Amino acid sequence: MKISERIRQSIEEDIRMGHLLPGDIIDENAVAQKFGASRTPVREALLQLEAQSMLISQPRQGMVVAKMDVRQLLAIWELLCEIEGVCARLACERMTEQEIEKLEEVHVQAQLVVDNDDVEGWRAVNHAFHDVLYQGSRNPYLRQEILRLRARTGGYLQHAFSALGRLHSSQEQHGELLEAIKARDPKRAHEKMMEHISLDQGARGLTDFIINLPSSLINT
Repeated sequence: MKISERIRQSIEEDIRMGHLLPGDIIDENAVAQKFGASRTPVREALLQLEAQSMLISQPRQGMVVAKMDVRQLLAIWELLCEIEGVCARLACERMTEQEIEKLEEVHVQAQLVVDNDDVEGWRAVNHAFHDVLYQGSRNPYLRQEILRLRARTGGYLQHAFSALGRLHSSQEQHGELLEAIKARDPKRAHEKMMEHISLDQGARGLTDFIINLPSSLINT
């Protein structure tokens, strides 16, 4: 793998996991030092991310993580909800028994994180749970698109998620999804994933989500 691609993937992962937030400046020198690279592959990676609308060039600041307005954010999350549902349905139909066992293992590990109210830890186990499904769908293009959309929305959802305290309810939803997959019920798996990903879960839920978005992350 080219070093520019490794750099691109690393920055994208940091955005997806909420380590880099909308509006954060990308320190090209720090990135170059981290990877022991020259500025050329760093610039290549940043230009690729700019082409994907994840970064934007700002005068006197260089590349920064792109911000979205509420309308853009909700439109992307609406699409993500749909394709995550498709992914769950395909995974239910295609996963091996060993993969289902792995999904259950991740779910058990996640319970320890939830019991400790560990928001940071939840980011990792939540990603691990969903990635087992992405791999199980046997559709790498679907997985790639989901990860791209999750990278665009990662910082926003991490903030709102933490503020709303949804660790316990999300873990319960993972459990319901797991049971549907173990039962090899693709229709129910699709429905449960849609419920899990949906932002609104009632008008109050959508209102709470929007209210808890830090103004510093939103384009106005």
